[in-house]
Amino acid sequence: MAKHIKPTESELEILRVLWDKGTATVRDVHEILSEHKDAGYTTTLKLMQIMFEKGIVKRDDSNKTHIYRANISRESTQQQIVGKMINSLFGGSSSQLVMQALGNQAPNKEELDEIQKMLDNLKKQS
Repeated sequence: MAKHIKPTESELEILRVLWDKGTATVRDVHEILSEHKDAGYTTTLKLMQIMFEKGIVKRDDSNKTHIYRANISRESTQQQIVGKMINSLFGGSSSQLVMQALGNQAPNKEELDEIQKMLDNLKKQS
């Protein structure tokens, strides 16, 4: 069930923190988010409670301080969002998405090498 949930932008910001840290308290998440976003602690708390109710995150409440972790993987979430974007914005064309992405932000050498490896693997599979 959780894998079919579409997180909001605010939920994705929280998920990115949890994916990077593994587990975190609301305070941990709030401190990281407040480095680049003006959001109140109670807003972060409420969002994480809603995410728990939706099944997006799991919560260990065996201690006084609740510990949260993502209940959906970064990879499946990326696949879901990119798949929807390819279909809705690019008419099902992966190449148009890639061209747009590469045109908007130039990849560094390591990223280009990784992209080339992926292309080489895809050519072998064809």
